[in-house]
Amino acid sequence: MPFDQVIVIGVLAVMMIALLSKRVTPTVGVIVALIVLYLARVVDAEGAFKGFSNPAPLTIAALYVVAAGVERSGALLPALRLVLGVSSLSGVLSRLSITVAGLSAVVANTPVVAMLIAPVRSWSDAQRQAASKLLIPLSYAAILGGNLTVVGTSTTLVASGMMAQAGFDAFSFWEPARLGLPVAVVGLAATIILSPKLMPTRDNELSPEAGDDVTGGTPAGVAKPFVVSLTVDGHGPLDGVSVADGGLRSLASTYLVGVDRGGETLTPVAPEYVLRAGDTLTFAGRLSKVVDIDRMRGLTLDEDKHVWALDESQHAWYETIIGASSPLVGRTIKQSGFRQRYQAAVVALNRAGEPVNAKLGDIRLQVGDSLLVVADLGFRDRWRQTGDFLFIHQRHEPPPTSLAKAPLALAILFLVVLMPVTGFADVLYAALVGALAMVLGGVLTTRQAREAISLNVVAMIGAAIGIGSAVQNTGLADRIAAAVADVSADLGTVGSALVLVAATLVLTELISNAGAVAVMLPVALATAVGADGDPRRFALGVTLAAASSFLTPIGYQTNTMVFGPGRYHPSDYLRLGLPLTGLVLVLAPAYMAYGW
Repeated sequence: MPFDQVIVIGVLAVMMIALLSKRVTPTVGVIVALIVLYLARVVDAEGAFKGFSNPAPLTIAALYVVAAGVERSGALLPALRLVLGVSSLSGVLSRLSITVAGLSAVVANTPVVAMLIAPVRSWSDAQRQAASKLLIPLSYAAILGGNLTVVGTSTTLVASGMMAQAGFDAFSFWEPARLGLPVAVVGLAATIILSPKLMPTRDNELSPEAGDDVTGGTPAGVAKPFVVSLTVDGHGPLDGVSVADGGLRSLASTYLVGVDRGGETLTPVAPEYVLRAGDTLTFAGRLSKVVDIDRMRGLTLDEDKHVWALDESQHAWYETIIGASSPLVGRTIKQSGFRQRYQAAVVALNRAGEPVNAKLGDIRLQVGDSLLVVADLGFRDRWRQTGDFLFIHQRHEPPPTSLAKAPLALAILFLVVLMPVTGFADVLYAALVGALAMVLGGVLTTRQAREAISLNVVAMIGAAIGIGSAVQNTGLADRIAAAVADVSADLGTVGSALVLVAATLVLTELISNAGAVAVMLPVALATAVGADGDPRRFALGVTLAAASSFLTPIGYQTNTMVFGPGRYHPSDYLRLGLPLTGLVLVLAPAYMAYGW
């Protein structure tokens, strides 16, 4: 065996050991491995770093910006309300799995999962269901959907770029669906049927316990309750409906304090109390839930007119604490001229250690009160040194004003998908146009666009392509392909495909999806030639296998993201992961060998 191939094998082995020991992150491991290969002169500068001139890293960075614009604008909130608008676990699991898979085909699946974790947990809290029944299926649905298009996952983008560098045509927009669609259809059906039985039941952290009265008192798990006032919309879904029938007794970590009708306040509120248009409802709850409560159908923030009266600019949520020297002390929000003075609108209030049962606008502010406000992005810098507030913290949830940009964000997303589908432009061009439009259209600021890009992921993908170049250029890919042919000699093309898929599935759990496809794609192309197979089908099979991490919490980013919120154990991923991995082991080799 040539010495340069020995070095590549040794470096890859050390990299995998380091990653398994968790002493380094996947990004650091892949980049360091590439640097060692370059310093050892196994690969020259052009080969080592051509991954950073490959379209894949830049495309992924631009798609992160597009996805952040869609998320921040709240453009997908109507779809989320529809998906989570049922009370049964099976119903929401079916809607959630299909919707997430569809979204993940056109929006990078990592932001999709990030956006849905909090709403899914809120639904689980409200319905007294375990979030652990839904979050791993959420991740797996995103993975399955990401395999439908070239933009759904970074794995497919990396493979497409490597195909172009190897002298083949890059993947077309829908080409991954040739294999990804049947795998997604069967995989989603298995997820919907098996998840209620196989997924563990873990108590939701900081959730109300079953049986708590969430109408007249603070439920278990509500620490530091914030008060927020909302008005019942005329002819809305809550007009003429009782508190119980309107679902206001089962809000997650939020409870109804009182109802103001015509200047008269009723507290506590009986479950059978019938709501009318114009009623002002005062809620108290955890800050993370109060931020989302203004999205509830049939209710409008009592301060909504003040929120929308703010000067046209980018806005954010801020949590503030009133100081002793603040001119706000002793005044109500209206008396203080809060909006004019601070160019901000107060949405909710917390008074530590003391229940507040009054309408938000009637509360006289005190030293130490915490306020949740909507303000422009310069609010913190303007007021943190003045003494008006002891503390100002910017939160990251989309503010109500972001909804004004929702139609524009959806139009940009549609344009990004339409351009490569119609052949007007390639994926990189479309992604860059979309990212630029999100900034120029005011959906994101330049800072928000910059923060949306995961530089770790982009750097790892560029380095992984360089490692793939070393595997190919040293002849190691051909040597491994020959070994695969020897192992599967009696099984023909389908045997070679099965060995490749199995090796890729193992490798993606050990290093990363981008690293796995970078190492195995050159091997797949070489094996296809030796086994009289179709190089394109072999490339698609290995790409799907690299993106199909269903066995561990670290093999894919979305799996890691749901690990904590679902209170999972590592072995929980095997419950549903083993059947889905078996599905890939059957369908991918069959497609690679026979096609359809």
